[in-house]
Amino acid sequence: MRMFARLALAGMVAMAAGGIARAEDVLKAKIGVLRLSSSAPVFIAQDKGYFREAGLDIELKFFDAAQPIAVATTSGDVDFGITAFTAGLYNLAGKGTLKVIGGMSREKAGYPLIGYFAANNAYAAGLKTPKDLAGKRIAVTQVGSSFHYSLGLLADKYGFKLADVKIMPLQSLSNAAAALKGETVDAALLPISTARALVDSGGAKLLGWVGDETPWQLGAVFASPKTLTSKPLVTKLLAALARADREYHDVILASVKDGKADINDKTKPLLEIIAKYTNLPVEQVVGNCAYIDPEGKLDVRNVANQIGWLQDQGFVDKGFDADAIIAKEYVKAD
Repeated sequence: MRMFARLALAGMVAMAAGGIARAEDVLKAKIGVLRLSSSAPVFIAQDKGYFREAGLDIELKFFDAAQPIAVATTSGDVDFGITAFTAGLYNLAGKGTLKVIGGMSREKAGYPLIGYFAANNAYAAGLKTPKDLAGKRIAVTQVGSSFHYSLGLLADKYGFKLADVKIMPLQSLSNAAAALKGETVDAALLPISTARALVDSGGAKLLGWVGDETPWQLGAVFASPKTLTSKPLVTKLLAALARADREYHDVILASVKDGKADINDKTKPLLEIIAKYTNLPVEQVVGNCAYIDPEGKLDVRNVANQIGWLQDQGFVDKGFDADAIIAKEYVKAD
């Protein structure tokens, strides 16, 4: 009996030791992200345990604008950044401090995400459509941000000069929304998740959607060269995200009709996860489900166009192109 007890105890010790070893094999990482539905797969992978099942211990660190995420990734405050492309991100990548490793959100017709919004007085004075933004005071987060680029694409489409628009870089989404409500600007480019309460309360008017006017590759997954030295970490992260990308696409995006996702037994659990991380009710989440490629592909050609446009505007340093900032061993090109 004593021998059996000793054998049992030895087995328990071995199992415990094995458990410790497995715990030590888990790779830890921080992801910088915004509380926006454009990062829905990140929230799904975290909440449903896809990161954990891939052998990762992920901490999400939340920011209020895209550019600080790129800076934090470069400095090592986070290991991965998942947010919109900006001039600042491209400048950092052009210096070799960042590499793009995957795609995330896209501006695509039929999937409301970033909108053009007018202050009430400006709307009453004739600002009724996106093409009427010529010559107006327009709030964005930062110069060279995704909102600024979207405005540049709109100017090219309708033939007005971006230089004639008074860009108001207010550093954060909350500041831009406050300026719109306070009518210190004529208009703002904002995610619908930020602007919806303002519009629903009558504090601003929706003019249209970026995805309907000028579709483009909005978001990406990126990392510093130091992070990329751990191939298992990068591979596991992208695999977990790809799993969440596919589920988000096949369940939520497949249900979108007239710009809104359906709430049913299949979609509701995922919508509730997105609502949890974006601090929005499910009833609002359904109206701003960003398009994301089911395989996490990156529109490389569009990225090249972005860099070229930003370089022509003087927002991004010259001397590099898309090939220089993309980690081709990881990126699935579209």
